Amino acid sequence: MKILHFRKNEAKLVVENIDDLWQLSTIIDSGDTLKGKTFRKIKLGTAEERSQKITKKPVFLRIGIEKVEFHRYSDILRVSGKVLEGKEDIPKGSYHTFNVEAGTAITLIKPEWLKYQRQKLEEAAKEKKTDTLICVFDREEAYIALMKKYGFDILTELKGDIAKKAEVSQPVKNFYEEIIKTMQEYVKRHNIKHVILASPAFWKEELLKNLKDDELKQKMTLATCSSCDKSAINEVLKRPEVQTVLQQDRIAAEMNIVEDLLSEISKQGAAAYGVDETGTAVQAGAAKALLVTDNLIQKTRQEDKFEKINRIMKTADKIGATIHIISSDHEGGKKLDGLGGIAAILRYKMNY
Repeated sequence: MKILHFRKNEAKLVVENIDDLWQLSTIIDSGDTLKGKTFRKIKLGTAEERSQKITKKPVFLRIGIEKVEFHRYSDILRVSGKVLEGKEDIPKGSYHTFNVEAGTAITLIKPEWLKYQRQKLEEAAKEKKTDTLICVFDREEAYIALMKKYGFDILTELKGDIAKKAEVSQPVKNFYEEIIKTMQEYVKRHNIKHVILASPAFWKEELLKNLKDDELKQKMTLATCSSCDKSAINEVLKRPEVQTVLQQDRIAAEMNIVEDLLSEISKQGAAAYGVDETGTAVQAGAAKALLVTDNLIQKTRQEDKFEKINRIMKTADKIGATIHIISSDHEGGKKLDGLGGIAAILRYKMNY
C-alpha cells in the first residue's frame, strides 16, 4: 500500500494488492467517509424509449460509509454508502458502491483514527509481497500454496497416477518430477525466496533425490505433516522449523499470539474471552493485548452489531493495549472464533 499523505483525519492511499484490501476491510468503519474516482452506471436515452443503454461513467464521489464487504477470492473490497458530494446529475443521498481493487486510489476520512489503525496502514506500506511457497504432498496428491498476510492461497492441486505396488516406482518418480516442475514455475512467477516442503513419512526425502535444481534446493525447508490435504498446511505452519522461516510473516505472529492466549486460558491465568468477559476486562484497564478476528468484525457489521465491538477496541486503544486483528483463514483464527472471536491477554488475573 502507498500512503500519499496523512493529514489530520484524512489518509490518501493507493491499494497495491489483495493483502491491502484485507487490511482496509478491518480498518474502514461505518460512519467514515470515502472519496475518490469511481464508476457510476448511467442510463442513456429518455425514460419513454424502449431500449435505454446503460454505460459506466467515471466520476468523482464522496460517500458516507454504511457497509463494507470483502470477499477474499474476488480481489475486490466493496464500500457502500450515501453520496455526500458529486456531480449535479448524481443526487445527494442516493447510494453508491466503490469497488476498491489493486491500483485504486482512495481518500479515507475518519472522525478519529485509533493508534492501531494508523499502525496497520504504516505496516502495510512497509511490508513487501510475501515470498514463501508451501508444498504438502505424498505419492498420491500435492497441494501448493502461497503465503499471504491474511492466510494462504492454494495455487494448485496435483494428483498422482498410482499404480500397483509392483509397478509403483516409475509413476511416483514421474509425479515427483511434476511437483518439482510446478514448484519451479511458481518460484519464478512469484519471486519466491523460501519453499516449505512437507510430507508424511519419507516422501520429502525421496523427492529431494529427484531434485537436480540446486538453487531451488537451497530455498527449501523440510517439515513433517501427519496427512496430505488442505488442513495439513495449518499443521505445517505450527512446526518449529517452519516458524523459524516465517518469523517475520504476519500469520506466524498471529498464530503465536493466539497460542499465548490459549496457554493462559488452559492454566486459568490472565486471560478473558467472549464479548462480555473481554469487554469487562478492557473497561477495567486490565487488557495487555486485545485479539479480534476479521470474521467477527465482518459478521457484526453485517448484523448491525459492530458498535459494541468497536467500543471495546476504542477503549483498548486508549488504555494502551496492543490490538491484533486475527485472520479467520488459519487455524489460530478459527480457534479464536471458537472462543467468540474476541479475547484478551491480561496484565493480571481477574475474577468474574
